[in-house]
Amino acid sequence: MATGVPFLVAVAGDEVAGYAIAHAAADEGEILNLGVAPSHRRQGIGVELVRAMMDALRARGARAVYLEVRDSNAAARALYERLGFREVGRRSRYYRRPVEDAILLRAAISAERGNA
Repeated sequence: MATGVPFLVAVAGDEVAGYAIAHAAADEGEILNLGVAPSHRRQGIGVELVRAMMDALRARGARAVYLEVRDSNAAARALYERLGFREVGRRSRYYRRPVEDAILLRAAISAERGNA
């Protein structure tokens, strides 16, 4: 996080297993991108990256975190729901290749460690 932008990398052995990048402004954070390598999916890496990013954003004063996810990405939507994210909006035709709506999600962060 030397640049002031939270950027996390999950490493498994000598491989990058996943990453997350976000930004914070005032009392809000946004997870801009989360990726887990196909060979490391369904091992809890995505959950741990999101939790760690929420902790990093909390440390920067965020009390709520937002993100967008493709409407068709059922696996990611289920992961975010388990972590307390709830749908708060939709961005029509937000994604390209293929054109698809984005679902805007929000999760509250308590002042103490852990989600509200």
